[in-house]
Amino acid sequence: MDFSSSSRSATAVVLLVVALMTCFHGATAQLCEDYYDSSCPDAYDIVKQVLIGTHQSDARIFASLIRLHFHDCFVQGCDASLLLDSVPGMPSEKTSAPNNGSARGFEVVDAAKAALESACPGVVSCADILAIAAEISVELSGGPSWGVLLGRLDSKTSDFNGSLNLPAPTDNLTVLKQKFSNLSLTDVDLVALSGGHTFGRVQCKFITDRLYNFSGTNMPDPALDASYQAFLTQRCPQKGDATALNDLDPTTPDTFDNNYYTNIEVNRGILNSDQELKSSPQAQGTTAPIVDLFAGSQDAFFASFAQSMINMGNLMPLTDPSRGQVRTNCRRVN
Repeated sequence: MDFSSSSRSATAVVLLVVALMTCFHGATAQLCEDYYDSSCPDAYDIVKQVLIGTHQSDARIFASLIRLHFHDCFVQGCDASLLLDSVPGMPSEKTSAPNNGSARGFEVVDAAKAALESACPGVVSCADILAIAAEISVELSGGPSWGVLLGRLDSKTSDFNGSLNLPAPTDNLTVLKQKFSNLSLTDVDLVALSGGHTFGRVQCKFITDRLYNFSGTNMPDPALDASYQAFLTQRCPQKGDATALNDLDPTTPDTFDNNYYTNIEVNRGILNSDQELKSSPQAQGTTAPIVDLFAGSQDAFFASFAQSMINMGNLMPLTDPSRGQVRTNCRRVN
């Protein structure tokens, strides 16, 4: 992976062009950082205060909120479709297998929306709340900050079937690369965004196959460090509580840092999708060198993660008022 000065300069130019784009409403509107500067200038701080208050009683919430943004963006773009409750004829993405029982933080989004509706009614979209909350969650956990591009509208539909194809913890590298490529996201985006697993928790049900029946072998995953595998089998016995929680990063579970990658380097990636980035035969010459780079340089990881979050946030942004809206209640269409 060549992070030469010329490529960094090109990236800087791209970011400058994005930052200078003029915001306006309409089918071809562009996202921009200052979208709410006039209409709701305190929007960022309002969301931040809600998150700070929630985190005092829920240490997991920051990781949960960035996951909501990720799962929203990967299904018909970053349009808050994930937040919609089921209605007759339109099952919610919340109820699909990748989200049901594991996606959380919806009440916090509701609280942020209520606070924003009190301050500036009908202005800030639920989709933008997810984007703002993700950046705040990372920054308050010790990670990088970035200029969040704003101006998305909320969708009027939920795509249950689309949510079934979200990147999964059991996916191999070939599948992961394809799912990211389908959205024009690169190997760098794949490895950087996977670094979101540097904080938060995971339920036992997502790792038991690696511990007891990897690829139908009735054996543990040979790519899993033996001592870590023994530790996890104590945490997740074969017939134990499938919903029991484990740290995604056993070293600094609530801090956003590059330890996710140093764990993978020593075969301590807790999910199959994590360890595949380094250990898969297909990783050599593709994702493995990026893992090595991020393990050796937290600065490189932070810079790439921030850019990849911007890239993900630009997935099919809904800006056409004829197709989207600013929901008053994030759970239902106006």
